[in-house]
Amino acid sequence: MTDSTPRITAPYLEQFSHATVRILGKVRQLRGEQATIDAGGNIQVHLNRDAHLQLNHAVEVIGKVQNDLSVKVMASTDMGPEGTINFDAVEAVVDATHRYHEIFYNKE
Repeated sequence: MTDSTPRITAPYLEQFSHATVRILGKVRQLRGEQATIDAGGNIQVHLNRDAHLQLNHAVEVIGKVQNDLSVKVMASTDMGPEGTINFDAVEAVVDATHRYHEIFYNKE
């Protein structure tokens, strides 16, 4: 079995320092090899060469949370225009992930 990648939003970043996580957010800013995504708050992400993000699109990022609470992207998927995603449902899934963490990941 592979390592888990719990779904998180910005408020959970500190709890997952140095862990690999999964984040679904809205692309708000692009600056070279960095971007800002909104996932319950702004998150700075460090892009890899395969990341092709577009402003105002939803993106799913799998990455490792750094000391400064930014995320180093390992993989990303453009999910299309942000209006096509129900972000209230995304928040509910993240909430369930942490409420019932024993199903999704092991707390250390």
